[in-house]
Amino acid sequence: MSVELTLVSHQLCPYVQRVAIVLLEKDIPFSRRWVDLARKPDWFTAISPLGKTPVLVAGGEAIFESAVICEYLDDAFAAPLHPASALQRARHRAWMEFGSALLDTIGSYYNAADAAALERQRELLRTRLERLDHALDRDGPYFAGAAFCMVDAVFAPAFRYLDAFDAVGERGFLDHAPRVRDWRRALLARPSVQQAVLLDYQERLLGFLRSRGSELSRRVAASTTPAQV
Repeated sequence: MSVELTLVSHQLCPYVQRVAIVLLEKDIPFSRRWVDLARKPDWFTAISPLGKTPVLVAGGEAIFESAVICEYLDDAFAAPLHPASALQRARHRAWMEFGSALLDTIGSYYNAADAAALERQRELLRTRLERLDHALDRDGPYFAGAAFCMVDAVFAPAFRYLDAFDAVGERGFLDHAPRVRDWRRALLARPSVQQAVLLDYQERLLGFLRSRGSELSRRVAASTTPAQV
């Protein structure tokens, strides 16, 4: 299939990363167009009804919402990342929804206003990661075993937040989720996952966390210097 693809991206958006990973895994040529969501240009609001990234412009047609984009890419291009079985596809899509809920929990964690709220969100995040641990293939290294799949593309961006939390001393989320710990390591070593973000992504993410005005922001500020972020 020959169609020109442009991925409209924000530098920190985990949903953009999902789409970039799928494009890279399937070896689909694409270009990027970066947007500042704090100052949305007219061209962007014209193609993004929800004012969010990602948007994939495919042959002049704008497709929005990461799940829809990823499904389009899997349907339209070779090397599917979904399983052939309809039942297994349904299971994978259900866990993809769980991945989006996990990102919501991560957002509640880094936005927690005080130490008590942070601890409540920490426990919820740990519980969800432990629940995820039971869903993983026992042999790994990926969600469903040896082959990388769409669920892997969905969860890899979430694990980047754990890297940032580790960097500022917020650890222990995977103490009781050993399979997730190994899965996280395998995903973050994958070339498509590494190439889905800019080289200075970690510094940008720490800067974002530092600016939230939250309990975690104060902890980030205490553990880093301006030169580091």
